[in-house]
Amino acid sequence: MTVTGVHSIDSSISRTNSWLADIADSLGTDDRRLAYRIAGAWLHTLRDHLTVDAAAHFGAQLTEVLRGVYYEGWRPGQVPVRSSQAEYAAQFARDARIREEQVPVAAGVVTAVARRHMSPGTVDGTFALLPPYLRELLEVAPAALTPDGSG
Repeated sequence: MTVTGVHSIDSSISRTNSWLADIADSLGTDDRRLAYRIAGAWLHTLRDHLTVDAAAHFGAQLTEVLRGVYYEGWRPGQVPVRSSQAEYAAQFARDARIREEQVPVAAGVVTAVARRHMSPGTVDGTFALLPPYLRELLEVAPAALTPDGSG
């Protein structure tokens, strides 16, 4: 299906829609707006905890649409941010407009979806740059996910 008549943009929209569908399905919801907010929170909190070079490398692997979301509001002169796991989760929750106790499952879902949609090793290579306590927050085992996304 063509939306814009520009193949690269239409392809990016389609691939981004696939990300959002996978996130929503994994959370047991049809709410694409929720999936979008959670994806954006995941992208922004991850980005802000990376160096400029690492953030740019990761961003280059995203679809054009997700890349726009990823870079929205970015302040490269103020990264990387250092925060505790609790501070990271609080920021994620605020951005996604979810409860803090929902963050591990929401973050784990997006991590799993990113691994399916990005080149092999991209997520793991980027996560290797994060402190272990942040990787732990972003890596909820799929078995921990329930159909309603409650974890």
